[in-house]
Amino acid sequence: MTRIGYARVSTLDQNLDYQLDELKKSGCTKIFQEKTSSVNKRPEFEKCLDYLREGDTLVV
Repeated sequence: MTRIGYARVSTLDQNLDYQLDELKKSGCTKIFQEKTSSVNKRPEFEKCLDYLREGDTLVV
């Protein structure tokens, strides 16, 4: 079982550091991240979903 993380902020001037730190603390071994509004396409989120396998845990 693998813990997979996904971090996102809505604008380019926002920072992902806090989310990334928390995902690492929670044991995520693979983290997908992006800076984009939720109304736009989210390619890293799509890659994240494709990466997940049965038994994995997604941490957001």
